Amino acid sequence: MDDFPEAPTPAFLFDLDGTLIDSVYQHVIAWRQALSGLGIDLSVWRIHRRIGMSGGLFVNALLRETGLRLTQEQIDALQSTHATAYEQQAGSVRPLPGAVELLTELTSRGVPWAIATSGYARTARLALGLLGLPEDAPMVTRDMVRRAKPDPDLFLAGAALLRVNPAHAMVVGDSIWDLLAARRAGALGIGLLSGGYGRDELERAGAFRVYADPADMLDRLDELGVRQSD
Repeated sequence: MDDFPEAPTPAFLFDLDGTLIDSVYQHVIAWRQALSGLGIDLSVWRIHRRIGMSGGLFVNALLRETGLRLTQEQIDALQSTHATAYEQQAGSVRPLPGAVELLTELTSRGVPWAIATSGYARTARLALGLLGLPEDAPMVTRDMVRRAKPDPDLFLAGAALLRVNPAHAMVVGDSIWDLLAARRAGALGIGLLSGGYGRDELERAGAFRVYADPADMLDRLDELGVRQSD
């Protein structure tokens, strides 16, 4: 029985904030500052629940909760203000436990991976140095696709960058928006608890495995079909 197709090599598409770097709360505070500048006072927990969506959808969702309306010009300015506020806090961002080691291990085993984030390049590329990655590391940012999460475009683009079938890829993310986008891309979803969402929420959104953080995932790579070379 050796005439069946060879199993494809696993490939991984990583979200960034809350998945590889510990930056969710810096983004939350940055959004709160930006919103406060427009006189919009929202609780931190309401902002946190939307982190991971595209900036435009994020703003629309929060405005829907407040009943306020903004012009497109105001929305664009709000996103720019958020980026500036985040940059001011970027010095406090650190890689999540095991993130650097996980990417290094995948690379050493010849497992393709890419980062696919709803963040714009302006803020997302700040993470490359933190993770010890070169400037040409495989990364897809919001600037490069038409729509961001929960649409699948980022992960479809990430798979194309790696030249793999999305159905043969696994998306690693910390939010329900990552996992919804993964399902729409036809990829398996892996949830991490390091962004603040609970296990039940991630599993309901489609995660077939949930780990505490990148270090926990690294310890259990064999569960995902990543093995040492024979």
